[in-house]
Amino acid sequence: MLRKKILVVDDEQNILNYCRIDFEHEGYAVTTAENGEEAIMILGDNHFDLLITDLAMPGVDGIGVLRAAKKQYPEICAIILTGYGDMATAIEALRLGADDYLLKPCDTDEMLLRVARIFEKQEAFRKIKLYESILPVCCVCKSIRDDTGKEPGTGKWTQMENYIQDKGGVGVTSTYCPECAKKAKEELGRGLAE
Repeated sequence: MLRKKILVVDDEQNILNYCRIDFEHEGYAVTTAENGEEAIMILGDNHFDLLITDLAMPGVDGIGVLRAAKKQYPEICAIILTGYGDMATAIEALRLGADDYLLKPCDTDEMLLRVARIFEKQEAFRKIKLYESILPVCCVCKSIRDDTGKEPGTGKWTQMENYIQDKGGVGVTSTYCPECAKKAKEELGRGLAE
């Protein structure tokens, strides 16, 4: 599974350091920026799954960073960090597509919980989009024909789990439907009886 990539933007170095340590400990790939201008420059060259930005910064503020990120990557998720007096602006950020906001100073456990929830929501959304776009599926083995960049009908057939992992960057969990579970138990029972 690919590591989720987070861009943290704050003009307070200690916040950047704590976020880097906490997020990397959880297995995320973390990039930091000390101001909005630097963040926009980094966004120009890199894709991120999540943007965490301070709202009030000199120069380009968190709203400016959010707008630039959403313009370049409409599906990027975002958390706004705000002080108590900035609540009206935090609400504006939510209207512009931020997924959540946290009051500073932030509790580490609360931030990690909210980030995990955002990534769960993001993965579910990606799976849905991917499933909606899948057309050529074998009705017997459920393999998918990947016609990406090829003449329709000439693509390579691949297992559904591999296709979803390669194209969507999300893992697939496997289980039995009730009917298949019943058949598997019956076959196992017959095998043990023989």
